[in-house]
Amino acid sequence: MTRVLVVDDDPTVREVVVQYLRAADHEVVEAEDGESALELHRAAPHDLVVLDLMLPGIDGIEVCRRLREQGDVPVIMLTALGEETDRVVGLEVGADDYVTKPFSPRELALRVDSVLRRVTLPTVPRRLVDGDLVVDESGHAAYRGGLPLALTGREFDLLRFLLAHPDTAYSRDELLEQVWGWSFGDHSTVTVHVRRLREKVEVDPTHPVRLQTVWGVGYRWEAAS
Repeated sequence: MTRVLVVDDDPTVREVVVQYLRAADHEVVEAEDGESALELHRAAPHDLVVLDLMLPGIDGIEVCRRLREQGDVPVIMLTALGEETDRVVGLEVGADDYVTKPFSPRELALRVDSVLRRVTLPTVPRRLVDGDLVVDESGHAAYRGGLPLALTGREFDLLRFLLAHPDTAYSRDELLEQVWGWSFGDHSTVTVHVRRLREKVEVDPTHPVRLQTVWGVGYRWEAAS
């Protein structure tokens, strides 16, 4: 049974989310603010965190940042309608997914299952190499020039997918489906992760030569010659 931490200062929202997640056979722990959430996770790490953006004291962005410092726990962020800038910032600090309020509890439960499947799905590990870039699937690690890259879970998944499918252009919709497992979603999710990945794998992220933009289509990984 997977352990999910639900962090929201609204007791009604917590009650509904907890009810649906428990019905989906998850063990659920609750927290009403960021400080208690971080303490709970330090004491007994969780498999996934559902995290409200607007929290008293430490906000969701800072909680997500601190969770990332502790490890690679998947985070689904809850954001209010119209807070696009905050959603982008959440993705930039490492959130794996977000759901906009008001939301369907059933949709949230499905997103939780989707993220957990991604991080637990057994695969045959490979070692992908492109020039000085190496992705070690068995160790869930990536290296550039022999030095480890600090990647979030989604950034690692995106890099692994692109290295496994070089010289092929993918639209944002296709990347959302292939990497995120979503049949629909906000294209800014892909855009943010591409930008962050470029900052880590390109010599000059403003003039990318590896992760290239294909105008009118999407993105393509240009394999080293």
